[in-house]
Amino acid sequence: MKNKEIVSALLGASFFAVPYLGLSLALIPSLVMGASAFGASELVFSGIKPKITLKDTNKTLYEKIVLAKKQNKEILSLIPKVEKETTRINLNEIHDTVNKIITVVEKNPKKEKMLNNFFDYYLPVLIKIVNRYDEIENQRLISKEGKNFMSKADKMISDTNKSFKTILSNLYEDDIIDADADMKVYDLMMKADGIVGENIMKGSDTDE
Repeated sequence: MKNKEIVSALLGASFFAVPYLGLSLALIPSLVMGASAFGASELVFSGIKPKITLKDTNKTLYEKIVLAKKQNKEILSLIPKVEKETTRINLNEIHDTVNKIITVVEKNPKKEKMLNNFFDYYLPVLIKIVNRYDEIENQRLISKEGKNFMSKADKMISDTNKSFKTILSNLYEDDIIDADADMKVYDLMMKADGIVGENIMKGSDTDE
């Protein structure tokens, strides 16, 4: 028995028991009241549809997002440990961008197709590199190999910052195109109705 059916049954029983046992009402009227309460509650519950979540519709993407959020928290936790200021800034911007990307995909799961290897490769490898970066930085390795790795890692983190921003921009590209088309139609209709004389799409050079 589902929860809503249990609740309906309890309500029906209550509306029967209270009049019949508590108020000494006749059996038939008490049964009618109980049945009516049961029927009414069934109608109410039947109109309540369970909320469908991403976990219900796309479990694979849901699991990717859960992991991505965990990885992004790890990036945030590593930022204070990095000594180089420019790299800290890049990592902080990466963290913000990843949050925005996740939000966009949660709202519109179809956009996952535009992300290619973002969840499966770029993000996990970035975490691996940043952890290694922190490890080597803490050990104060001054060997040629250590310095070479740190230099390459700094550049990779900087390039990743730019690339992730490009990915986020691409996610909004179709929305911007659609909004631009809507504005053009809006402008044409206002001109056709004689509401404006100038092309509102050109904007204004001053606020005067």
